[in-house]
Amino acid sequence: MTAPQAVLPAVDPAVQPAVQPAVPPVSESVRRIAQIPGGAAAVGPFSQAVAANGFVFTAGQIPAISGLDDQPDTFEDQVRQTIMNLRSVLEAAGSGLEHVVKVNGYLTDSSQLEAYNRVYSEFFGAAKPARTTVCVSLWGVALEIECVAVVAGATAPDAP
Repeated sequence: MTAPQAVLPAVDPAVQPAVQPAVPPVSESVRRIAQIPGGAAAVGPFSQAVAANGFVFTAGQIPAISGLDDQPDTFEDQVRQTIMNLRSVLEAAGSGLEHVVKVNGYLTDSSQLEAYNRVYSEFFGAAKPARTTVCVSLWGVALEIECVAVVAGATAPDAP
């Protein structure tokens, strides 16, 4: 017995949409930030952030001060350092913590969640972005945080 096949309507190639959206070339609409002045170097071949189409997408930030071997002693201070690193990356990309719309947090121990939430609230307060936090295994750090933010001054497209 064969699986049912989807029936798609025929498309007339002569019919074009009335208005073609103006899409800038990728090279003009994407900005890659490889290194943050004064920040710890990336631990791999990736950009610290990419700004595209009015958004900033960050790489995961860790509690490194000057390098992987230079981290705060307590978990709460590691969360603070990680969020300060995240803020530096966002500011270099033309955004800031106040413009964050989505956060992904990675912890190495589920018992860290209460302390993580306490420090997280110091930085995000009432402006609560959407967030996912999971427990994972990481290389040499207790946590990692990445986010998506709106570029400061960017406007959202009109709703249809």
